[in-house]
Amino acid sequence: MSTRVRCACCWSSFPVALEPFPFDPEANLAPYAAHSRNSHGRQHPEPTPPYRTEFQRDRDRIVHCGAFRRLEYKTQVFVNHVGDMYRTRLTHTLEVAQIARSIARALRLNEDLAEAIALAHDLGHTPFGHAGQDALNACMRPYGGFEHNRQSLRVVDTLEARYAEFDGLNLCFETREGILKHCAIAHARELGSVAARFLNNQQPSLEAQLTNLADEIAYNNHDVDDGLRAGLISVDQLQQLDLFAAPYRAVTAQYGALPPRRHIAETVRRMINAQVCDLIETSAARLASVAPPDLDAVRAQPAPLIAYSEAMAAQNLALKRFLYRALYRHPQVDAMTDEARRFIQALFTHFMAHPEALPAETAKKAQNLLSQQGIRGQARTVADHIAGMTDRYAVAECRRLRLVQPDPGSSV
Repeated sequence: MSTRVRCACCWSSFPVALEPFPFDPEANLAPYAAHSRNSHGRQHPEPTPPYRTEFQRDRDRIVHCGAFRRLEYKTQVFVNHVGDMYRTRLTHTLEVAQIARSIARALRLNEDLAEAIALAHDLGHTPFGHAGQDALNACMRPYGGFEHNRQSLRVVDTLEARYAEFDGLNLCFETREGILKHCAIAHARELGSVAARFLNNQQPSLEAQLTNLADEIAYNNHDVDDGLRAGLISVDQLQQLDLFAAPYRAVTAQYGALPPRRHIAETVRRMINAQVCDLIETSAARLASVAPPDLDAVRAQPAPLIAYSEAMAAQNLALKRFLYRALYRHPQVDAMTDEARRFIQALFTHFMAHPEALPAETAKKAQNLLSQQGIRGQARTVADHIAGMTDRYAVAECRRLRLVQPDPGSSV
């Protein structure tokens, strides 16, 4: 392999030989980490990239795909346009990737794989957050249901259309496996090897395990931040929780009176740090105790090796229960989610009755799948289309088709 460089004196160019990867970028990984050279490969074979590992290539493909860009306008908890400072599905994804990389590096695991999984884990999420997913699942119940992890895998396997030789992104098995963090047995049978671990009671890679918990750390802590910013939960309520109270008091003791937003930022930062450090230290001890010689030994374990201590797991559970009760079921959030459900249900009902109203290429696909798979095929195409919408596009489509008008004062 060669490239051309220019002479600084005469500016003429001449070829210079280049050696791909003059060093092994994965040389310092632990033996039980996922090594790209040992990957189970891609569904469609491709030449090895010269200056990237296979998992770096996966990460780059995810960042450049359309579904990733659309995350900017998809709800996390608060509908995208209700405030510029709240997390969106995209900013949540970036926070997960940052936490996942930190954990992977500390444990000598594959940062590139962890980052790729993190960046792709929500690609299949609907507009309007979990309310949208619940509504679409209800619509799809007669046709096989809907779940955003399976939909994220469907996005990278089938729905993205960027390459001449295959549909999807043609990601490595290990990335696809990490994306599919939950799967019912019935669906696992349909998905084949990427879901075999659910049938064989096996564990995923350590990178997949840590990214799952990085996701939890990110959403628990940024939902605390956003919930306080929105005024839907209070510091007094949170001080009943050890995970919040201890760092909040520590900030007070160290700095005294701070502006409220700065005090909360310091507190949430310390909450994240406490959880990440606990996770790293507990997982390192478990790995040292089990000493798996390779990734196959990790898969054979009866339980995940990446985990919190018992004390931290209990504190996390208390925080999750609080957020579910006080934030996710808050009347103001409920009002947003009820409105979101109406939009999703209206869109699904309309497109099932009028598939010709879909974009031309999607309508053609729906017709083809209707003839091949019956009504389930058409329903899946409609679900694909709705799941790919941003919040604002879903609202615009409802208005264009005169399906639903927002309630007075609605946030949607």
